[in-house]
Amino acid sequence: MPKITELALSGRFLVTSELTPPKGVDLGPLLEAARNLAPYVDAFNLTDSHSARMSMAPIGAARRLLEAGVEPILQMTARDRNRIAIQADLLAAASLGVSNVVLMGGDAPTQGDHPDAKGVFDLGTVEIIAAAQGLNEGRDLAGKALKGTPDLCVGAVVNPGSSDLGKELDRMAAKVEAGARFFQTQAVYDVAAFERFAENLARFAGLGVAVIAGVIPIKSVRMARYLNENVPGIDVPEALIGEIAEASDVAATSAAIAARTIAGLRSLCQGVHLMALGQEALIPTIVEQAGIPGK
Repeated sequence: MPKITELALSGRFLVTSELTPPKGVDLGPLLEAARNLAPYVDAFNLTDSHSARMSMAPIGAARRLLEAGVEPILQMTARDRNRIAIQADLLAAASLGVSNVVLMGGDAPTQGDHPDAKGVFDLGTVEIIAAAQGLNEGRDLAGKALKGTPDLCVGAVVNPGSSDLGKELDRMAAKVEAGARFFQTQAVYDVAAFERFAENLARFAGLGVAVIAGVIPIKSVRMARYLNENVPGIDVPEALIGEIAEASDVAATSAAIAARTIAGLRSLCQGVHLMALGQEALIPTIVEQAGIPGK
């Protein structure tokens, strides 16, 4: 299956999305959603116990997607694993055919449905990326040679709306140096603000790094206010909140805003990451209205 960076470098404007493995073993709804959206989405992130809420490990869902001919992006967090488990899981994923992974710290267990669980956080995000790159080069973190090496396309996250953009860009540079080759961003609502972030990406020119901008359709005024007040780096402009407040059809207006945002982002990045948060049925409309060709 193709790697994210290979798709991006081919000139295709990528669309990735997100699916949450179940709290249980019934993958039917997830697989159905993936099949329905596959004509519009190049690859699907499979979340790793999203928001620290226990669910099936994404490696199982990733294998099932591959069997269905759909490209997974395996998320992996530092929250639940030490360095041994991280490397072991990356090798297992590669052995099952997974090509793309996104590595991140993860939410604290206190935010989830098992608040008494102990967070591990043995490695920081840059260290996890370096561990994955080391495996690609045939060695583990202890310097021991591997018997057969993976070929993982390593991704990470970046926040273009950070209050300290210089620090965020320096951290992005450290992730690139460690081995990250694509980045999915925090949700973007202000294209002009993202353009200021994009102006700083020249430092990564020639390194084959793809940036995939996050887009979350606005479900309601309440949701927009919550994002503004509680999620660092997200700024939903008052004009967009006003559009939602005055909409006679909120879903249609939400899709139109998302499509307009994507159209504005197309010259600034290599793709978009649509996080529909239960509104996956809107994705075909958003992609079509944004003028993105189907697969």
